[in-house]
Amino acid sequence: VSDASGCSMIALLHTGAAKFPPNLLSRSRQAVSPLFPAGVLEGFRSIVSRKLASHGFGASMAAMSSFPPQRYHYFLVLDFEATCDKPQIHPQEIIEFPILKLNGRTMEIESTFHMYVQPVVHPQLTPFCTELTGIIQGMVDGQPSLQQVLERVDEWMAKEGLLDPSVKSIFVTCGDWDLKVMLPGQCQYLGLPVADYFKQWINLKKAYSFAMGSWPKNGLLDMNKGLNLQHIGRPHSGIDDCKNIANIMKTLAHRGFIFKQTSKPF
Repeated sequence: VSDASGCSMIALLHTGAAKFPPNLLSRSRQAVSPLFPAGVLEGFRSIVSRKLASHGFGASMAAMSSFPPQRYHYFLVLDFEATCDKPQIHPQEIIEFPILKLNGRTMEIESTFHMYVQPVVHPQLTPFCTELTGIIQGMVDGQPSLQQVLERVDEWMAKEGLLDPSVKSIFVTCGDWDLKVMLPGQCQYLGLPVADYFKQWINLKKAYSFAMGSWPKNGLLDMNKGLNLQHIGRPHSGIDDCKNIANIMKTLAHRGFIFKQTSKPF
């Protein structure tokens, strides 16, 4: 035991257990156990787990600490990128369509849908749009139209078992813009139907504010900072933003937060 409280040894036994040879792990636990009353070791484990999670190590504790079950079998993390300029162009068109399928029990990513979309009203991306999103002209030229991409989303949803009525899933976005404004607005402009599964979602900003007691004014950057998480990839890359959303959700879930729908029914 490295100090009077034994915290260092206990933390080592619980956080590094997977790296210990079984015989050495057993002998170490036997050596430490007599020093503490029954239940104290488990209490220390819980404290260590919470401390590590508060410093952004929630994901690494997944196999070692339990957390409350979520209301959904799967979370579908989505973050569009769209044509844009200053001043803003109209209508905006989706040019990146990423979805991560997050297991509601493990909070791990199980599947990815990711496609770029050919804009038709303003087919030429502006320099501002490319600088903001990192999407260059060659990434959207010749890509499927939004209608075709939506058909492929539906095929992916079916393949992943997400259209089964017994499977509860919900989309998660960073804000309400993606599914309240962008998708229905473009579908209306093009005369396309909006699938029912796009009509309810969780706004991660609201979920974070419920969990942490503060509003993330700067979105993902503030949420990562508030949870001591490293930002993943490039800001305003749709697929990278999805990975950040998933990481934030996983961390909040391991802290005991239960995600609930935030959108109002259409």
